[in-house]
Amino acid sequence: QVLLFYKYTPVLKPEELWAWQKGICSALNLKGRIIVAKEGINGTLEGLKKDTEKYMEEFQKIGVSVETKPMGNFRDIQFKTSVGTGESFPKLKVKVKDELVSLKFGEDDVNPNELTGKHLPPKELKKWYEKNEDFVVVDMRNDYEFKVGHFKNSFNPEMDNFRDLAKVLHESDKLAQFKKASEEGKKILTVCTGGIRCEKASGYLIRHGFQNVSQLDGGMHKFMEKFPGEDFLGSLYVFDNRE
Repeated sequence: QVLLFYKYTPVLKPEELWAWQKGICSALNLKGRIIVAKEGINGTLEGLKKDTEKYMEEFQKIGVSVETKPMGNFRDIQFKTSVGTGESFPKLKVKVKDELVSLKFGEDDVNPNELTGKHLPPKELKKWYEKNEDFVVVDMRNDYEFKVGHFKNSFNPEMDNFRDLAKVLHESDKLAQFKKASEEGKKILTVCTGGIRCEKASGYLIRHGFQNVSQLDGGMHKFMEKFPGEDFLGSLYVFDNRE
């Protein structure tokens, strides 16, 4: 089983969380990638189902006691699951970094705990499609990911890298065209693979004047769990050996 997860939460001691993750993943023979930062955690892991279930159970205990609070609060962390191959990752990598997703916004950085778009459940997006609501899906992934598969009627900002978001917004009319439309009532929905990029992307749009901004809760992965083969054209690109 493959797990995809993230959470923005203050982590006072990233090194302690790094050590905990390294220890439990090794003990449970899990492979994959985990990034730990002062702003939270982002990870993808694969292992036997019984071991991934044990990992989720133990991870959600962090933050319950005083002793674990310096590592953050992960009681309500959301996990996305999918069938693995046993070879999705060659080994385990756990790293401490400055950012969970590299944006390099500097002083214009967004804290999702303070500013972010409304979380739209997958079932609500399904209703939007069924009712032909006035909305646009803004795909916050890279251009090559979009070409592999994307939601119906979605907009591709044509970013080579997520760090291009500021340039796309401020140096062209590709994305800015929806700012005025949002002021007139059009709903803006940011989407990405698991949701983590949209936490900051949606907040960034709001900071720069966009209105009616939401983000797809759990990302494309969660929508496809609930509505496989519906309203999504093509396949979902993932960053492991399954591709």
